[in-house]
Amino acid sequence: MAVTIRDVAREAKVSVASVSRALNGNTNVTDATRRRIMRVATKLRYMPHGAARSLITRRTQTIGALLPDLFGEFFSELIRGIDLAARARGLHLLVSSSHGDADEAAAALRAMQGRVDGLLVMSPHVDAEFLYRNLPDALPAVLMNTAVKSAQYSTLNIDNYGGALAMTEHLLARGFPSIAFINGPEGNFDASERLRGFRKAIAASKRKIDTEVISGDFTEESGHAAGRRLLAAARRPQAVFAANDMMAIGCLLALGEGGVRVPEDVAIAGFDDIPIARFVNPSLTTVRVRIADLGRSALEQLAGQLETPDAKRASAQTPGCEIVVRASCGTPAAVGVRDAKARRAS
Repeated sequence: MAVTIRDVAREAKVSVASVSRALNGNTNVTDATRRRIMRVATKLRYMPHGAARSLITRRTQTIGALLPDLFGEFFSELIRGIDLAARARGLHLLVSSSHGDADEAAAALRAMQGRVDGLLVMSPHVDAEFLYRNLPDALPAVLMNTAVKSAQYSTLNIDNYGGALAMTEHLLARGFPSIAFINGPEGNFDASERLRGFRKAIAASKRKIDTEVISGDFTEESGHAAGRRLLAAARRPQAVFAANDMMAIGCLLALGEGGVRVPEDVAIAGFDDIPIARFVNPSLTTVRVRIADLGRSALEQLAGQLETPDAKRASAQTPGCEIVVRASCGTPAAVGVRDAKARRAS
């Protein structure tokens, strides 16, 4: 039979209440008593019953995270950052994905209700109506990479616009007269903001720049298809800026297969600085998003709401990005890094 809290109390010669206080970290237990209780609990291999504890505390000690996808280095880094911060606070993580479908996103949110104390929500389908229909007011949540502006929910966004603006300015400063932009999915907030930053920098240039926007969907395959399209073009651009690193890597592969040298014939840049970006050949110039830190910051915002539920602390944060200059844009082996401060325009 399973060992109960009463067994621990009897063996340690203390009350059940004292065992509960010691195991929950309460301070109104002497150090000597706490040590004795912990020794007995370890000896008896006592496992606290999570469901019973939840009935008492009305907390599950679990955080839910709804993401657009679980595939790829960006999301693995994001989950790593969230999970490390959650574990540091004694919280567990429940992760689900919408797979780019609004109905699946809604179903995932409904399934998590009652199982989690709060939610991190990153979904291209999130707007005010979606939240009203699928997210109870009483459930704390932090929205990530969203166009939603809300007095109820805290938001944490990548500086998509500022990062793309700065990277395009970097390519313009290198003197490239023609630049292709591989866009992300239609209707995606990150993609639209990165395209907006690209177009703003081009429009502000004092030189005439030939540009082309090629459709993509943030996958390596769509980047490869864009690279094949550039290979077949009558006039090839001198630089390619992909809206994320996976598409940049796919394009790099396609150009290499077609005998095009990078950066000698075409320069390539990406966005995100996923871990593999520094290890491809040539190493990838990119906009650095501190992805794990993004996850950590979101979790800490949510944990703050859980710890002080009566405090009204909805906030909007947009951490800055950095431009990381590597060999794919013709830079020597040494890496150059500079801040990409957002200069937002309406």
